[in-house]
Amino acid sequence: MKTLDRYILTSFVKTFLSVFTILMFIFILQSVWRFIEEFAGKDIDLEIISKFLLFLLPNLIPMVLPLTILLASIMTFGSFAEQYEFAAMKSAGISLQRAMRSLIVFILLLGVVTFYFANTVIPFAEGKVLNMRKNIAQVKPSMAIVEGAFNDLGNINIKVSKKSGPNGKNLDDVIIHKKSESRVGNYTVIKADNGVLESEENSNVLSLILYDGNYYDEVPTKTYQQKLKSPFVKSAFDKYILNMDLSSFNDVDLEDESLKHPYKMLNTSELRIQLDSFSNDYNRSVESYDRIIKQRSGLQRSLNIEKVLDVVKDDSRKINKSITERISVEDTLDDSEEETSYDLLTTLSIDSLFWEYPDRQRSQLFNVATNSVNSITPQISSKKNQFKQKQILLNKIEMSMHSKYALPFACVILFFVGAPLGAIIRKGGLGLPMVVAITIFLTYHFIGLFASNSAEGGSLPPFLGSWLSTIILFPLSIYLTYRATTDQGFVNLDFIAVPIDKLVKKIKANVFNIRNNKK
Repeated sequence: MKTLDRYILTSFVKTFLSVFTILMFIFILQSVWRFIEEFAGKDIDLEIISKFLLFLLPNLIPMVLPLTILLASIMTFGSFAEQYEFAAMKSAGISLQRAMRSLIVFILLLGVVTFYFANTVIPFAEGKVLNMRKNIAQVKPSMAIVEGAFNDLGNINIKVSKKSGPNGKNLDDVIIHKKSESRVGNYTVIKADNGVLESEENSNVLSLILYDGNYYDEVPTKTYQQKLKSPFVKSAFDKYILNMDLSSFNDVDLEDESLKHPYKMLNTSELRIQLDSFSNDYNRSVESYDRIIKQRSGLQRSLNIEKVLDVVKDDSRKINKSITERISVEDTLDDSEEETSYDLLTTLSIDSLFWEYPDRQRSQLFNVATNSVNSITPQISSKKNQFKQKQILLNKIEMSMHSKYALPFACVILFFVGAPLGAIIRKGGLGLPMVVAITIFLTYHFIGLFASNSAEGGSLPPFLGSWLSTIILFPLSIYLTYRATTDQGFVNLDFIAVPIDKLVKKIKANVFNIRNNKK
């Protein structure tokens, strides 16, 4: 590798790593704020939280990496142009394409690594994150008794008016609703003037000692009259000890990975198999429901409509033939008129067949048809929504597969947008390049979101849902690369500025001549 290539590559890689680290840190903080509600108050170990954030890092790559490449390329080439290093290269006969050669090889290799990363590491990390979120969601908040409110502790709901003593172990005015394992609801109520929470170290048993209270237990009865005679059993106590086994209070396996996702945890080959399987299942479901609806409608079973239509068609053909035989040769009907007469006769034959029934039977047929339509229509609407959800899932699976291919191409194209743009604006640092990079990236990102949402609903093909933003940026990358390599600005306004300048000069000259003639 030549010295110039090494210098350009080193400058870009240093900027790339710095920007990548900063952006990854920002996105991690944003993710922490996003998931903080799932961890709050559950006494989760720091090791579990660190592991969750570690597995969350690969899922941020599709957002962080394209923005990093765009910003790093703008900053690097903007700094070269600002410090006249490009001018020195051009004076030595080195073009922009030659200066970009080492970076082009680096970006292409990075694109290959990105595809491998998106196809293997990201699905694996996505599976870890989804399972950890599911397991953490099952963990109950750490046990704490709040004054003036009912608190769920194992198999009881407890309410206290005041806590005192070390760690709030002394409780005043205690009300407990005890859950029943054999009956649904709370049938046991315990009231006490005060109580004490006690537990030994490394013990899963929590003892609640109550003093000076009453125990109310509702008696189950078979009839309401029996319930009026014996509504509940009441007993008083001076001391009552309630032991609660907390061994299974938070017995959640945080390492459980039983949760499966239809597309987020799969690579491209698995997504193809999943897509084929879901497509075949969707088509079979549609065909099966179509057959069921035809059977439920009862048309073929009650009226045998196919045979009736065949008979009517045969009769109408005979009638049509007899009519055409009576018409002279010069008045023979053409094909369209003959087809129209055939359809009319068919309709009239079906209509006349219906009116052959007596009034009462016709009314019954109307009622049967109306009831059949009214009963089937809601079922069809419900099934239509189910098919729509299946279609959305199919679109998401296909978009997930295409997104793994689109990400490395997006990284390459964003480089060819940022590098020439930095050479054109001739500004390094984090000021203007940051503004330009964020503007372009937000445009790219929002186009991708719009296309993805439209493709999910079926407004766009799933292919475009993943590729539209990249396809739109591709012509921009070609345009900017051409403008930068030919030493032109971002936009050539000469075709507007030059005629206006000539017009202004002409007006000034005319005004000057008029003033001289007056003198």
